[in-house]
Amino acid sequence: MRVVLAEDLFLLRDGLVRMLEAYDFEIAAAVESGPELTKALAELAPDVAVVDVRLPPSHTDEGLQCALAARRARPGLPVLVLSQHVEQLYARELLADGNGGVGYLLKDRVFDAEQFVDAVRRVAAGGTAMDPVVIQQLLARRAVREPLGGLTPRELEVLELMAQGRSNAAIAAQLVVTERAIAKHTSNIFTKLDLAISDDDNRRVLAVLAYLDRAL
Repeated sequence: MRVVLAEDLFLLRDGLVRMLEAYDFEIAAAVESGPELTKALAELAPDVAVVDVRLPPSHTDEGLQCALAARRARPGLPVLVLSQHVEQLYARELLADGNGGVGYLLKDRVFDAEQFVDAVRRVAAGGTAMDPVVIQQLLARRAVREPLGGLTPRELEVLELMAQGRSNAAIAAQLVVTERAIAKHTSNIFTKLDLAISDDDNRRVLAVLAYLDRAL
């Protein structure tokens, strides 16, 4: 699996390169600035991009804007964004198109190698990898602005785990219930949030992304 990595801090960039290589990822490029990232994404066509939100030269949202531009040029390009803090506007921009794998992790998570590598793989496969802290803040903001369509506390819990990219089996194991019960909760969530039924193979991912976009 070929990765383009963008991180301006040398020690963190080098550490991420070593970590990913240890798990048999191929680092197609490891860059430190927005222009370098744009060039690498255009020329190397990686399987997934791991991108710091803030890169030189602007040190604002350079990394995210480069990733969004690359996704417009190559729809569905999997992108995992790293950020120091939860920045909801950036999460909304990333999730808005609902096309292809996306992830948003706080940098603290990269120190857990297995969790980080699992997130990269999940995003590369077209899934989602949302930091639990990000999900909690998105759900909290939506709860303040508008009731969550009558979702029960258990349905909210299931929805949060779904948004993190968990399968029904994984959710059932964490909540110590049957998969059948989770399937029922999932069906109720889709119904209460007015999410249309679709034959699209990515229906679950698109439904979660649509919900999160509404939550912002």
